[in-house]
Amino acid sequence: MTVEEALQILKERGYKYTGKREEMIRICAQEKRYLSAKEIMEQMQAEYPNLSFDTVYRNLSTFVELGILEETELDGEGKFRLACSANGHHHHVICTVCGKSSSLPGCPMTELPDLPDDFHVTGHKFEVYGTCKDCYEAAHS
Repeated sequence: MTVEEALQILKERGYKYTGKREEMIRICAQEKRYLSAKEIMEQMQAEYPNLSFDTVYRNLSTFVELGILEETELDGEGKFRLACSANGHHHHVICTVCGKSSSLPGCPMTELPDLPDDFHVTGHKFEVYGTCKDCYEAAHS
């Protein structure tokens, strides 16, 4: 997803354009990794010194609901990234050091044995955590 596509989604869903919202989306687009609300807020402090954590977190949650951002949890903290351009259902491998992620081909749900007849799956999430090549080499050099 591009910044422009994300802003168009906000407009189509009736959300007011603000410079703060655009900046949050731009930061996520530039970083290309999972970021915490605190990291995003810190990058915005110079331009928006009175910005509150609640404002940042509330907007990030809205972006997730609208499909603009994807969310995961690392070390007990919510982390956010711009939604992938990959169309449709997909999963990720995520570096626990730098937050970089890559899409995985396929879906592990196809490998699961049959689920109980009285259970209806409404969604699932599959993420693989580890260390990317750059972080691994930095830690072992």
